[in-house]
Amino acid sequence: MAIASELPITSTRVQELAQAVHSDTTPASANGLPMRELGRTGERVSILCLGGWHVGAAGYGQPLEPEAIQMMHMAIDEGVNFFDNAWDYNDGFSEEVMGRALAMDGKRNKVFLMTKNCERDYEGSMRDLEDSLRRLQTDHLDLWQFHEINYDNDPDWIFERGAMRAALEAQQAGKVRFIGFTGHKDPRIHLKMLRKPQKWDVSLMPINAMDALYRSFLEEVVPVCHDMGVGAMGMKALGGGYPQGSLVEHGILTAEEGYRFALSQPIASQVMGIKSLEQLKENIAMVRAFVPMTIDEQSVLLARVYEPATDGRYETFKSTNAHDGPHHRKQHGFKLA
Repeated sequence: MAIASELPITSTRVQELAQAVHSDTTPASANGLPMRELGRTGERVSILCLGGWHVGAAGYGQPLEPEAIQMMHMAIDEGVNFFDNAWDYNDGFSEEVMGRALAMDGKRNKVFLMTKNCERDYEGSMRDLEDSLRRLQTDHLDLWQFHEINYDNDPDWIFERGAMRAALEAQQAGKVRFIGFTGHKDPRIHLKMLRKPQKWDVSLMPINAMDALYRSFLEEVVPVCHDMGVGAMGMKALGGGYPQGSLVEHGILTAEEGYRFALSQPIASQVMGIKSLEQLKENIAMVRAFVPMTIDEQSVLLARVYEPATDGRYETFKSTNAHDGPHHRKQHGFKLA
C-alpha cells in the first residue's frame, strides 16, 4: 500500500479552481439542487444536467416515451434546470420526446435547454437548427453546441465550411443564446477549438477519475476554460459505456464515487445518463446530499484506479472512433460496422 505522500493527486491549479467553485455553489434545498455558475453566461445551473440520449431512447433497456416524459417532469419538480440533447440522438426522437415533455404546463420556461449541432457547414447547420427547434417545440435554444469535435480537422471545418457563421447568425436572430462545443477524443483538439477566434460560452468534455490520470481533460482543458471564462461541463463520469461497459459494471467504482469525484472538480455541471425513474430518484438524492471529496479522498480513489486508468482500457473513446456517433464517422469517411 502506497504511503499518503505517494498517492496520485490532481494538480494544485485544479484544486484551487475546485475550491473556488465549491465556495460559490448554491446549496441544495428541499426541492432544489446545488447550483453553479455556467462560465460567462451569468446563468446558474443545477450540477445535475439531465442527459437527453437516455431519456429519449426506446429499447436497449431505456425508458419508453411515457416514462421518459414522467422522468423529465419529475426532474424539473426536483430542481433539475439543465437539460441536454443533440440533433442526432436516437435519430431525432430524443429531441422530439423532450419537446413534448417541455411543451406541457410551461415546463420549457423552467429549464436551461441545450442541444447540439452535428454539421460543419452553413446549410447543414441551419437545417440542424430548424430541426432541433421544431422537435423541441421552442423558439430558441439556451445553448447550442457543436457536437463531437473529435477529429483534428473539426475545428478548422467549423470555421472554414460555415458552421460558425450559421451559429452567429442564429444568435443574432435570437434563436440561440449561447454557443459552445463538445468532444471526448483528445484534450489537444479542445485546446485547438478554444484558440479559434470565437468567444466560446461553454465546453463539454469527459470528467471522471480515469480522465484525471489519462490524456486528461481535467488537467489540460478545464483550467484554460476557467482562464477564458468558458463554462466547463463534464460527462462520462462512469466511463465510456458501450462497447466495454461502465466503470460500475466492471467493479472499478460505485456510481456514487464516480459522480462525487466528477462533481468535486471545477465544473459547472455533470451530464448524467439516467435510465429509469428509480435511477433518477437515486441520482437526485445523491446530488442533493453532495459534499465534495477531500483531496485525500480523491487521492485514495485515484490510487485505486491507477493501473486500469493509465493504459486507457476504460476510456477507449479517447483512442478509437468506436464511440463516435455514426453521423460523425460517416462525415469523416469512416465505414460503419
